[in-house]
Amino acid sequence: MRNKKANLSMRALRHCMGEIWTYQKSYFLLSAINVICSAAAPFVQILLMPKLIDMITSADRDLRQALITGCVMILSQLVLEGLSSILTIQLQKSEDFFMNLESEKISSLCMSIDFTLTEDKAALDQINKAREGINWSGGAHQIASGFFTILSNVIRLLGVITVIVMTAPALFIMIGVLLCISAFINGKKNKIDIDYFKKLSKINRIFNYVIWEMDHFKYAKDIRLYDAADMMLHNAEVQTDRMNHEFETVNKQKFPLDTADAGVNSLRDLGTYFYLGVLAITGKITIGTFSQLLTAAGTLHSSLQAIIMGAQDIAKRSGYMCEFIKFMEYPPAMEKGSERIKDTSSHEIEFKNVSFAYPNTTVQVLKNVSIKLKSGERLSVVGLNGAGKTTFIKLLCRLYDVNSGEILLDGVNIREYDYEEYMKLFSVVFQDFMLLAFSAADNILLGNGRPAEEADPYFEKTGLLDKITSLPKGRDTMMFKMFDKEGVELSGGEQQKMAIARALYKNAPIVILDEPTAALDPVAEYEIYKQFDELVGGKTAVYISHRLSSCKFCEHIAVFSEGTIKEYGTHDELVRKPNGIYAEMFRAQAQYYV
Repeated sequence: MRNKKANLSMRALRHCMGEIWTYQKSYFLLSAINVICSAAAPFVQILLMPKLIDMITSADRDLRQALITGCVMILSQLVLEGLSSILTIQLQKSEDFFMNLESEKISSLCMSIDFTLTEDKAALDQINKAREGINWSGGAHQIASGFFTILSNVIRLLGVITVIVMTAPALFIMIGVLLCISAFINGKKNKIDIDYFKKLSKINRIFNYVIWEMDHFKYAKDIRLYDAADMMLHNAEVQTDRMNHEFETVNKQKFPLDTADAGVNSLRDLGTYFYLGVLAITGKITIGTFSQLLTAAGTLHSSLQAIIMGAQDIAKRSGYMCEFIKFMEYPPAMEKGSERIKDTSSHEIEFKNVSFAYPNTTVQVLKNVSIKLKSGERLSVVGLNGAGKTTFIKLLCRLYDVNSGEILLDGVNIREYDYEEYMKLFSVVFQDFMLLAFSAADNILLGNGRPAEEADPYFEKTGLLDKITSLPKGRDTMMFKMFDKEGVELSGGEQQKMAIARALYKNAPIVILDEPTAALDPVAEYEIYKQFDELVGGKTAVYISHRLSSCKFCEHIAVFSEGTIKEYGTHDELVRKPNGIYAEMFRAQAQYYV
């Protein structure tokens, strides 16, 4: 167990020191000066105070020399402690920098980890542990600061041990024994904190989600219309009570330990005064030496305590920090190849006997799906909700890997391709697409550094340009009012057009519309699909719907049902199929399309 803690501490310390060296090398110079000043400050009083006292109390006292000694002692201590305080404040400015840096790294990794992990319970728990680990550890600054504090106290300790051992060695033994007891108690308290942290991660994730639901305006309409506020508050109260129960449990466990620790500290102070008082009364030490040893004993105790508690604190903080490190080293869920994709806009895709069940489930969403999509072809994928249409697209985009069978791009298994290159092949508008609370132009360009004017042709292609130019700041107008009171809330149809404009701007060779217009009526949906098809030009296109909006201008139609392709062909072929799924859907919806 001790080796494991030591390894965790070293791992976290190496990580923190590496981060500091990479981003703020000056931190080490400031820390080195601070260590020297902090270590030297107590010795000004330890060395000069007894001389000053003896000068004043002696029969032939020299008041002039005593005044000079007092001034030197006060001035020296003020300079050392003042410089140390300034350096400490300067170093503390780095705390927010490294906390934010590590939080940014978590966010960056969250955006790049395999998509399948975004629905994996263990991965979600680790993300939460990483974020809490940063907060509970205090980040790189707190761990590095703890290390330098220990170093400073080691220097102090060596000095005061020399002073005490030469005059009152028994004092050193007594303080050392009591500190060992105090360290043991503190170790027990740290273990309670660490165990609590591990349990709290899951509880806190649920608590934060419930609170987020209450705060997020996404749920505002439903909460009001369905009078759900009482239910939400009840859930929040349940989770709050659960959190409070855990806090109370921890405090009850720590209370006897805190009481024992206070008793040990009182015993130490009492023993120190009694022992030194006996030496002074019996004439074995002068009043000046009494003062020196009292100060040295206090410094000995504080230094030893700082070293032991500091080491334990680093071990505890390292445990939290290692949760961050674990997430940064989280293993990928999918193998990534290195094969380069041929530099052409012409690509052929084939599903061969593909079956798939979502992680941690045994229900197959797709079963033995086989289909070929030629370059430049329009494919309409239709079927009722839950038939597997969106899952088909997620596998095509390699957000998940198939369980069996294979997906081929130009005759090569997509697992063998460079992952980032493969992702660039697709422009997709999902039914649950998201716009960002950034400017209208940023929602199209997505921060690629290009001039905002480059978004205008795509606003025009999707019929949004007049709307965008009418906004208060044009293309620089913020979407939503989350961060800007002058932000705008576009209508559902306008948001869909913006998502389509974003897909067109990417200019990928394969474009996909996955029911982003499901909330529209069939005729409006048809117009969107038709307009999008005209804009796509000669690219390969896949249109997903449970209605038949996209079928008229597609070469082939794949009808999904019960997780597989039940029917495949042209509109004319399928509509004439006796008792066919497509024919039945067409008859039911024909009023909209005839």
